[in-house]
Amino acid sequence: MLPVDGRQLENVKGGMLKLKKKEAADCQLWHNVEGKEERKKQKNKEIADCQTWHNVGRREEQRNSRLAIMAQRGQERRAEGTNEQRNSRLSAMLQYARERRLNVIEGQNHHQIQTFYTARTVLN
Repeated sequence: MLPVDGRQLENVKGGMLKLKKKEAADCQLWHNVEGKEERKKQKNKEIADCQTWHNVGRREEQRNSRLAIMAQRGQERRAEGTNEQRNSRLSAMLQYARERRLNVIEGQNHHQIQTFYTARTVLN
């Protein structure tokens, strides 16, 4: 083996130290880049989650709005049905009142006719 002098040894040690420092710096840089990418992914995931919750909330609001509209329409239909039933009952009452009046008038007419014929018979 060749003899190594102190300067050569120092140069080799210095080169090794520089190489280790460069590797450490490269490694640190790599970790920083990797960390930034990881943070970016995490941030994007949080944004996506937030958008998902926002969309869920919006969909729920739309669903509730549609349900409220459906309930309102149902109430209106029931009210219309109630009005129709009321009108039907009023119409039936009116028809019954007309029939009663006709019966009374017919009864009066019948009575007048009987009275007329009775008076005529008595006078003859």
